[in-house]
Amino acid sequence: MNTVWADRQGVHDTLDDPEQARAWFGGAARGLGRPDGTVDDEALRRLRALRDALRCLAAEATADDRPTWTSPVTDADQAVAVVNDAASAAPTWSALERDEGGALVRVTRSHGSAALAVVAAVAEQAVDLLAGSADLRACRAPGCVLYFVRQHARREWCSAGCGNRARVARHYRRHHGGQFE
Repeated sequence: MNTVWADRQGVHDTLDDPEQARAWFGGAARGLGRPDGTVDDEALRRLRALRDALRCLAAEATADDRPTWTSPVTDADQAVAVVNDAASAAPTWSALERDEGGALVRVTRSHGSAALAVVAAVAEQAVDLLAGSADLRACRAPGCVLYFVRQHARREWCSAGCGNRARVARHYRRHHGGQFE
């Protein structure tokens, strides 16, 4: 969901850059025990569609009205259908493996292409996040487009950097009036 991010130069999409998208997919595939993970155009299209659907549902769940970057998916029922389709793309199961130290660890395995397994795993985690008890929030820092899970009642921002930016903007408004850029 947070493959869309913002900095002083504007809003960026990690999945728009083929090199960054391949790196993202490769890391996610290794996390699923699938080091053979390569991404094709169809898998990338499905991942972008899933990300856009998740941002639509996250905006709905958090009453997010930020105008900076909005999902091209605007219908929540359509977004739910995209998530469900992605989650059903690859059957997965849990397995045990030994880590470098010999301890047993839980890993996820799947049949089919590594790229579809990545998309399905992201969708599965999104189902847990959106239907679970996690306190999903939209970061309210100026210019930020990220979402985060609030783990403390006083947390308002996705990162310390965003919190600092928000405090600087608030100080500027108090002492200088107007909007801080």
